[in-house]
Amino acid sequence: MGYLFRSKDLSHWEYVHEFVENDRFTLIGDDYACPYFWPIGNRYMMIFFSHMSGGQYLLGDLDTSRNKFMVTHGGKFNFGPASPSGVHAPSVTPDGKGGLIIIFNMNPGKPTGEWNQIMTLPRHLTLNANNEIGQEPAGDIESLRYNREEVKPMTLPANKEVVLKNVKGNAMEIDLEIDPKDAPMLELNVLRSPNKEEFTRIVFMQGRGMSPGRDYRYGEVAALQRDRPSTATNQPGPPPQPARESLLTIESSYASLDPDVRPRGPETGSFMLKNDEPLKLRVFIDKSVVEVFANGKQCVAVRVYPSREDAVGVSLRAQGKDASLKSLEAWQMKTIYDTVKPMSAKN
Repeated sequence: MGYLFRSKDLSHWEYVHEFVENDRFTLIGDDYACPYFWPIGNRYMMIFFSHMSGGQYLLGDLDTSRNKFMVTHGGKFNFGPASPSGVHAPSVTPDGKGGLIIIFNMNPGKPTGEWNQIMTLPRHLTLNANNEIGQEPAGDIESLRYNREEVKPMTLPANKEVVLKNVKGNAMEIDLEIDPKDAPMLELNVLRSPNKEEFTRIVFMQGRGMSPGRDYRYGEVAALQRDRPSTATNQPGPPPQPARESLLTIESSYASLDPDVRPRGPETGSFMLKNDEPLKLRVFIDKSVVEVFANGKQCVAVRVYPSREDAVGVSLRAQGKDASLKSLEAWQMKTIYDTVKPMSAKN
């Protein structure tokens, strides 16, 4: 529950009232740790971390006459526990153009001595049509690329893993586009050892998520469909099915043979992929961090700890039916510390 306080000197605070109204998206007991409240597009967003259910956001409108935040939509930034190896608390600032820049700290998944949490890539949040939140990597990340490799378009045969021999690394970016066609599932394996003793599995499941809600016109549409013959059989066709979200997962159960690594469940986020819209992934691998952006709409991230030096391979696989790889580019990534110039001293 979010509460509003006010102060004239930032030392003495007065309670005003409950700030958030009509919240149907958080759980009873969620706390609003690390809260940020900013405009995004023509609306407002409350971003926070709950110690019970993780990082999330509420989207709505600000009633300035009553000082109330009226919530209409909500979503999450991590889809499993924040620890081990998960996305943790956010920090957020406006981008000056109607969007937001957000960055998270990430928890470790093994004993790390003096080191503990690290930071994710910064993300650029925007408000798209239908109150959908867009998520893209923020900043000049492309300036870190070198040693580009390209994989030509090809068919991904059903149920056969295709190892990309020239694409390898543990500090790299992979940018790919796949037409899933009718394949119900696609896999991209990274940090893969040659005999697959270690690998991190990135999974796309087409239309296997939840429906955005019941369309109460469905009966009318179904009745029209029943009366319209199929062009193939000249018989009434089946009623149309409501659209369902697709799922994006990072599965890290086999990412490491190190006995000190604490395993976690799959990290799975959902997003809507339109009919005939290709799957577009930007995958960032930074030693112990894997972050995956899908179609500018969703991002999942986890920590992984491969123990083998040869766990650097990449492979693709289509499940059940063929899919089509449209493009794939991969780059090695420089360390940022080699590219940031020190500030010169001024007299």
